[in-house]
Amino acid sequence: MYEGIIQDLIDELGRLPGVGPKSAQRIAFHILAAEPTDVFRLADALREVKEKVRFCSICGNVAEESECRICRDPRRDHTAICVVEEPKDVVAIEKTREFKGRYHVLGGAISPIDGIGPDDLRIRELMIRLADGAIVEVILATDPNLEGEATATYLARLISPLGIAVSRLASGLPVGGDLEYADEVTLGRAFEGRRRV
Repeated sequence: MYEGIIQDLIDELGRLPGVGPKSAQRIAFHILAAEPTDVFRLADALREVKEKVRFCSICGNVAEESECRICRDPRRDHTAICVVEEPKDVVAIEKTREFKGRYHVLGGAISPIDGIGPDDLRIRELMIRLADGAIVEVILATDPNLEGEATATYLARLISPLGIAVSRLASGLPVGGDLEYADEVTLGRAFEGRRRV
């Protein structure tokens, strides 16, 4: 335990996701040893992100205006929506340059253990977007874990009666992986999603 302000900084850094007590301590001492201009630049960036960044009024992605750049882009396909859990998932999919439609960020996944139900997510907003009849396909790109699967199943049951095509991202073996290290679920999904060559 350190005294006063240093311990306060370590405690605050330790509250960040993925930062344990040792990492928080290392970061705190790095900040202490850094040039004041570097530290002030970091503090300004933190303050500015809290003041200027909001969530897109259409899709829920991060934005500096009322709508994100993807929703404002007229070249995007307006008939397809890719549903993701978090804004970071939008970035991951955009890096592939495979999807040309729009997104819908749920803000999490259904997780009864954590007390997160469908009403805690942006599902109502998604259904409003689907009501105008312009959407032809919804791609469910939630995480391939228990919560993501539950969320995808819930959404598929909700959307299918609307006559909109619902698809799920394929999952299976990673490129460069070894079969012997794959778990049964991953290997099973790889078999389900196999395609002719």
